[in-house]
Amino acid sequence: MPYCALADITKAVPEKDILQLTDDSGLGVIDQVKVDDAISYADQLIDGYLRGRYPLPLTTVPGLIKNLSSDLALFHLYSRRIELEMPESMMAKYKNAIKLLEQIQKGLISIGIETAGSSAGSYKTNKTSADRKFSKDVLDGF
Repeated sequence: MPYCALADITKAVPEKDILQLTDDSGLGVIDQVKVDDAISYADQLIDGYLRGRYPLPLTTVPGLIKNLSSDLALFHLYSRRIELEMPESMMAKYKNAIKLLEQIQKGLISIGIETAGSSAGSYKTNKTSADRKFSKDVLDGF
């Protein structure tokens, strides 16, 4: 399940801009395949940062992740057009998205989903105190 859709991207920029970024053949319509590719790129990047911290794929998409996916997909669409100058605001959004993903990865920001390792549990072992090589008495002697 993609983390964002074309409708989410058009909240950030007008449709005419997305048309300009995707309509390589000049048909006057947004190329949905190119939009889907950009969203896939964004989602794979997000999953790369979330892997190991959250169970993937995300079954529910928090608003923060949807916004990050939209910003990263839009950045990817802009980067397809090397003849166009990347808007400074788009570059700033990209850098901010990466910074947020790094903070989420480190656990500094929560996306509101139970983390993969957060379930309470207990350790089980097949060892007994008789199996110990270094008892408390031996260790205290050091």
